[in-house]
Amino acid sequence: MTIDLCPNCGSDQYVKSGIVNKRQRYRCKKCNYYFTVNKIGKKIDDYYVNKSLQLYLEGLTYREIERILGISHVSVMNWVKKYNIKRPYNSNYHPTYKILNANELGKYFLDTDNLKGAGVVVTELGDKFMLIKWERFKD
Repeated sequence: MTIDLCPNCGSDQYVKSGIVNKRQRYRCKKCNYYFTVNKIGKKIDDYYVNKSLQLYLEGLTYREIERILGISHVSVMNWVKKYNIKRPYNSNYHPTYKILNANELGKYFLDTDNLKGAGVVVTELGDKFMLIKWERFKD
């Protein structure tokens, strides 16, 4: 990463001034401020952000999404806050989910009993598929 200006005074006159924690340190000639290059964070692919938010809207918990996608539940929570995602509330139904490959998914839909009495959503998950089904809570 290149440095354009001093973060303290905005001057473009700075010199290298050693290395701290394996990062280049600089000193501004104008204000004597010491600074280092900002660390570039690990960016998560937008696919996983979208998939995480879809699963959240489908009713999965943060921890369930973490187990399925391998994305930190804290990241998912932060995205929900950042994008102001609100999921609809309906206490009569709860989601159940299965991870299936293409053959298993085909067999699942061949059994008509699996299609009765609840909504079903299938979403792609890499080389597998996630099947989410809403079932009524048993009284």
